[in-house]
Amino acid sequence: MIFRKNKNPESSQKSGKTYIKKTIIILLILCILAALAVFSLDLIVTRSTKDQIVTEFHDTYDCILVLGAGVRNGSPRPMLKDRLDYAIKLYKNGVAPKLLMSGDHGRQEYDEVNIMKEYAINAGVPSEDIFMDHAGFSTYESIYRAKEVFLAQKIVIVTQEYHLYRALYIANRLDLVAVGYASDPREYAGQLYRDLREILARDKDFLYCLFKPSPKYLGDAIPVSGNGDITNDKTK
Repeated sequence: MIFRKNKNPESSQKSGKTYIKKTIIILLILCILAALAVFSLDLIVTRSTKDQIVTEFHDTYDCILVLGAGVRNGSPRPMLKDRLDYAIKLYKNGVAPKLLMSGDHGRQEYDEVNIMKEYAINAGVPSEDIFMDHAGFSTYESIYRAKEVFLAQKIVIVTQEYHLYRALYIANRLDLVAVGYASDPREYAGQLYRDLREILARDKDFLYCLFKPSPKYLGDAIPVSGNGDITNDKTK
């Protein structure tokens, strides 16, 4: 009969502690690498587009793209109202002959784009100069559709500065000529949360721009050079 010696309890305990330490170190290294990747991609997006945010225009563009930002009780919320006000000002100054309102109208009970168009009409913009993109469900889809559906080649993007970097990066990667106009006349509640969330959104769209997937909806071409009333879906 062969008898085996019991393992030294102290040695087993030491081995267990060493394993835990190694695991913790590996996890820490992975976390650091992940954080470096996240912030590196964020830096690429912001650094590569910062010079495209302008305050003066020395060219004309096909359209001014206004990115949706939420509506409530039939009116644009503060961030969207500011985007619309700035875009309307650019339109009236002759920067572009058309406005392209891009937002979420994926449900009958939620409609950003008709509210955006109505706001611009009330501000004196002719209905035929306002196009609506009813399937602008994300920044990536809005810009992709601006090119592929509305056949825009040169655009001005109007949104808050924190959002412009990503929008401009997408436009660049989709071979659009684009500049951004920041609509930041005030401070917004919850901006710190939006800034942090935007870092991950930039990383996500960086990857989207590598693979360039088609949006959920495309459809027939609607040239932005035409009459914007073709995008109307409501009868007066």
